[in-house]
Amino acid sequence: MNLDEVMAAEQVGFPILSVLIVLPLVVCAALQLLRNDRAAKILGIGGAGLEALLAAFMALRFDAGVADVQYVERSGALLGVSWHLGVDGVNLLFIPLTALLGLLVIVYAERATASSNTGDARHYVIATLALETAMIGAFASLDLILFWFFFVVELVPSWFLITRWGTGAARRRAAGEYVGFMAVGAALMLAGILLLGRSHAASTGDGYSFDLLALLEVGVPAEAQTLIFFLLFFGFAVKAPIFPFHTWLPKVLEHGPVVGMSVFLVGIKLGTYGLLRFVIPLLPEAAVEWFWLMALLGVLGAVYGALLALGQSNLRRLLAYASLSHMGVVMLGLFSLNLDGFEGGLLQMINLGIVGAGLFFVAGFLSTRVGPPEIGALGGVIHHAPLLTGTFLIIALASIGLPGTNGFNGEHLVMLGAYERHWWMAIAAGLGVFLTAAYTLTYFVRGFMGEPGPAVAERVYDLTRGERGIVLTLAALIFWIGLGTGPFIQVIRPSLTALEQQIEER
Repeated sequence: MNLDEVMAAEQVGFPILSVLIVLPLVVCAALQLLRNDRAAKILGIGGAGLEALLAAFMALRFDAGVADVQYVERSGALLGVSWHLGVDGVNLLFIPLTALLGLLVIVYAERATASSNTGDARHYVIATLALETAMIGAFASLDLILFWFFFVVELVPSWFLITRWGTGAARRRAAGEYVGFMAVGAALMLAGILLLGRSHAASTGDGYSFDLLALLEVGVPAEAQTLIFFLLFFGFAVKAPIFPFHTWLPKVLEHGPVVGMSVFLVGIKLGTYGLLRFVIPLLPEAAVEWFWLMALLGVLGAVYGALLALGQSNLRRLLAYASLSHMGVVMLGLFSLNLDGFEGGLLQMINLGIVGAGLFFVAGFLSTRVGPPEIGALGGVIHHAPLLTGTFLIIALASIGLPGTNGFNGEHLVMLGAYERHWWMAIAAGLGVFLTAAYTLTYFVRGFMGEPGPAVAERVYDLTRGERGIVLTLAALIFWIGLGTGPFIQVIRPSLTALEQQIEER
């Protein structure tokens, strides 16, 4: 598989991806000089806003008609590792999504830190920007060791966000479990990456290389693929998470920050992105051989997660298991190993980033009003906060895949791809959607409708100006992608078509 490259200097005249990685760090350094939380939030919003505008500019200047890797930056390799950045249809949309979610999290910073009773919005903004840097660096990386470096660096701000601004009594234990799981996954992933480098050296005689394009050009011998496949898969499966490697997620989402870290965990699908970016293209024979196991894990995750979500009374725990269920559906799309499945899986990763983040923002809005968003503490919210109620309903319908919302076309393509592979995979994907409707609408009816309880009547108020800005932004994305999916498909299709052709050739 050979992919042409277009250098950043030819497209925009400067290393735009490096700027996107470094800019949040520059803002972090400036924030260290401030001592006022209000001034820190203003500077943080300014820096995150500039980051989001730059990411949007990059997406708009992207040539959507080709499979070429664009905005490429390269430096000399040292021990097979190079500073190699670039975007194509696979990773382009994740970068502006990450920048946008970072901006929205910082806009909500003061309320998010107040709900944790620790305050200190300045350091909260710094940790959020550092996490954003790591995420964008990982998405832009075309060198596997460089990707792994950003994957590991992400754990540092995550630890501080969970332990310092978490809202649960067990937040340190949750942070320790999260870092422990990620460390094991990173170690397995590193072992797989080193084996890829050794395979390149054995095949070419040119020494180790961890460059994605070089590895794609040479290929990996079929007999070596299974071991590397599972080493990389376990690393990404823990991050996603994919059933049964999910046990850390409910604890982190329940005891961690009610917005911040939770928005990134639910909204940024780095684990399943890694499967599509690295595992399937580099190890196509193993992907074909073991697709049945991957699909089985997807089915189990989709159904098991949805059934557990159906039994939850706390919105944060419900969203944790819902995320597990949605990752199962994405797995069914990716391991259909055809164009429809790839497109549906990738679109769903983007869509779930918007929807999952939106639902966690709603959980944050509720937490600032009534504390933990338990159904028993709610009821009748619509009478005192109709805009908040409408917000939850719109995002919930998008998570179900209502036509006209961003979730519809992604789920439709996943089902088409799954049916092309095997009919039982499509049935499982449909069952996941059905159960999503069951748990989201059940929570809506019990928590937002009916007569308001005493706590609701005394403490619930409608969306503030800042909250309305967050909601309008996410709602605009939900309907933009839902009603105008064509341009997004046009962006991702050439790269995914090349991947499908590689699978067929192998």
